Amino acid sequence: MRRKVKTVTKQGTNQPFSEVLRQLNMLLRGWTRYFQHGVSKRAFGYLRHYTWSRVITWLRNKHRKSGWRALRRRYSVQGWWPQHADVELFDPAAVTVTRYRYRGNIATPWARPEPS
Repeated sequence: MRRKVKTVTKQGTNQPFSEVLRQLNMLLRGWTRYFQHGVSKRAFGYLRHYTWSRVITWLRNKHRKSGWRALRRRYSVQGWWPQHADVELFDPAAVTVTRYRYRGNIATPWARPEPS
């Protein structure tokens, strides 16, 4: 997943920021949906940090002469979470992890015969 995030953020700074966010959101949503049923909370937190740092690096490369305050004022909602044109960066750490979903008694062909 890190490789895919890096590929999207290295495509160049000529595209609009909202398009970069849309591409990243599609990747992050799909990946977290697939792995939300395992032991993956720590991985989601790491992916959140990694994606945020790659996006901030992309923004700093796009606006080389702007400082931190200007970037924060222009591209964040509250704090430092990036947003542009009503598209907010998906937060992988906010996905709830559910483990061991109960699926009822599943009959298997290898079930023991009941004693009579």
